[in-house]
Amino acid sequence: MVPRLLVFDLDGTLIDSQIDLANSINAMLVHLGKPELPHAVLLGYIGDGATMLVRRALGDPEGDVHDEEYVNKALEFFLAYYRVHKLDFTYVYDGVAEALASIREAWPGIAMAVLTNKPVNPSREICAHFGLDRYFFQIYGGNSFHTKKPDPAGLLTLMAEASALGGAEEAITAAATVMIGDSEVDILTARNCGARSIGCSYGLSPQSLAAVVPDAIVDSASEWLAALQQL
Repeated sequence: MVPRLLVFDLDGTLIDSQIDLANSINAMLVHLGKPELPHAVLLGYIGDGATMLVRRALGDPEGDVHDEEYVNKALEFFLAYYRVHKLDFTYVYDGVAEALASIREAWPGIAMAVLTNKPVNPSREICAHFGLDRYFFQIYGGNSFHTKKPDPAGLLTLMAEASALGGAEEAITAAATVMIGDSEVDILTARNCGARSIGCSYGLSPQSLAAVVPDAIVDSASEWLAALQQL
């Protein structure tokens, strides 16, 4: 089936943002009087949203050690610092813009969107900075809904919104939807509503793909179109 909706993850799929995220977390830790953490450690904490990233960096992912006021202050500092430094080292992966253009050329009527667990405002600002936003009818972040990926609420919302674009006569089904991302979170998001998925082995969490087995795996963005045509 030719896909009608493509939904992309952001960090690790469209952009490499790990240095700016890690630097912002370490700035937060220094602000709190704590030692910095190696980037390799922090890389493993990315993917489940800003609050969980902060909690993991504080050594308190389950909320058992620090009170909520402390975590909220840490989160507030992290977000404020990241807002200023989000584009210091972040870049678009090779071939992403060309791949998006090729997909649009192959299927002019296809709808494309971003669904990330990163907060929505920096997500939209980053996409706009790099000119990626012109390909997407919508960009949603981890604070756009009451839940985050892998809960499928965001993906289901995008399916409904894409169905309404241009007055489509037939609703876009899960079978006509493909989620593209670099981690098990993205693959499970697709699976949780019956959509198909493509895993990106070049991203921030490719090791997690082995546990969930996406419908296809690509080694670069330039392989997206071919993978989609073979689904």
